Amino acid sequence: MRLSQPRCKHRLHWSGFAAPPVVLLLALTLPLALPQEAASHTTTAPRAGEPAPRPFGAACRTAVDGSSVTAYCHNPYPETDHVALHVECERWWDIDTDGPRAEAGPAQTVRLTGRCWKEVRSAWVSHRK
Repeated sequence: MRLSQPRCKHRLHWSGFAAPPVVLLLALTLPLALPQEAASHTTTAPRAGEPAPRPFGAACRTAVDGSSVTAYCHNPYPETDHVALHVECERWWDIDTDGPRAEAGPAQTVRLTGRCWKEVRSAWVSHRK
């Protein structure tokens, strides 16, 4: 005589009540598992009427030698870049300087110079179209 085992009542099956929470859990976690490339790019795409912005700005190298500052700026782009050297001096009584703007044309390198009476605290170059 063979004894039959009773059916397990907690089994997950589609006709029971345990399957809908599993389906709901999968439906909520599936979007998190998708790769980022699958996301919509509607908010990051450029507008149809506007062209993409063109690269701009000369690449500048700044060197400090004692109280003198020299910057070389090379503009590889077709638009002209107006660059200026700004020097901040270390001593409170030493005057900080903002140099005049120099025009860096396409494929042109310009040299900018500035100085302090004593030590230089910082120097940087600003760009303007």
